[in-house]
Amino acid sequence: MTKKIGLIDYFLDEWHANNYPAWLRGSAAEQGLDWDVAYAWAERDKPGGLHTDDWCVAHHVQRAGSLAELVERSDALIVLSPDHPEHHLRLSELALQSGKPVYIDKTFAPDLATAAKLFEMAAAGGTPIFSTSALRYSEQVIALPAGIHADSISHLSVTGPGAFENYAVHQMEMIVALLGAAVTRVKSLSAPNGGRHLLIEFEGGRQASFLQINNAPFQLLLQPKGEAEGYIVPECTGFFPELMKQMLLFFESGVPPVPREQTLAVMALLDAGRLALVRRDEWISVAR
Repeated sequence: MTKKIGLIDYFLDEWHANNYPAWLRGSAAEQGLDWDVAYAWAERDKPGGLHTDDWCVAHHVQRAGSLAELVERSDALIVLSPDHPEHHLRLSELALQSGKPVYIDKTFAPDLATAAKLFEMAAAGGTPIFSTSALRYSEQVIALPAGIHADSISHLSVTGPGAFENYAVHQMEMIVALLGAAVTRVKSLSAPNGGRHLLIEFEGGRQASFLQINNAPFQLLLQPKGEAEGYIVPECTGFFPELMKQMLLFFESGVPPVPREQTLAVMALLDAGRLALVRRDEWISVAR
């Protein structure tokens, strides 16, 4: 019997919701997994966008009459609202009581305190939970040699585009995916009205740098410890197919592919980074 995925969103006519159903169906077919995006529920219609009923028709999804109905009828749940993480706690509450696998889209939460509450709710409900930026799964990051791991890296630099509030998560996810959760402090060296430049330190003296510039590619430069040659990735690409695959495997197994500690480290970095950006050239401790 085909297992059902339910989509929960603040409003459905947004980029992730407009692409995930087809991508998930295609990934399920490629992997020989019997999953379908079957139900959707949104708190509101998008102002100036598609009505929820029209969106459901366009994407061959059944509109649930209520959030409770969607949670009850689905075998796994995706909470979207990617650019409005301030709604995630409210939108996820019933799903996290269900015991069914729940994927919460980036950015996981508006701050570290809310992120911790989401994990607490999931633990109380016996619910597997998973969140990530797709950049963790770029083809180039996945293809790095097996010998490249957190303790073998001396310095990692990442670049990317967009505003800090909804795009910084992508670079922070790459940093934590490669360097681990043992981050200690952050400093901003950003120029006024220029790009956002953060220096990030980890236990053992390992460092990362974060540079956010309008229209910059997602890029990665990595220096292993010692005299080993560095790695330069001019652009990180091909991340959504692997994200869809990992999401479906998570729905199958109930085992999150990203550790809780790493998701919380990403959130702590975003909190500290926001503070560092208004307190230039001052080290800001990262919550642990």
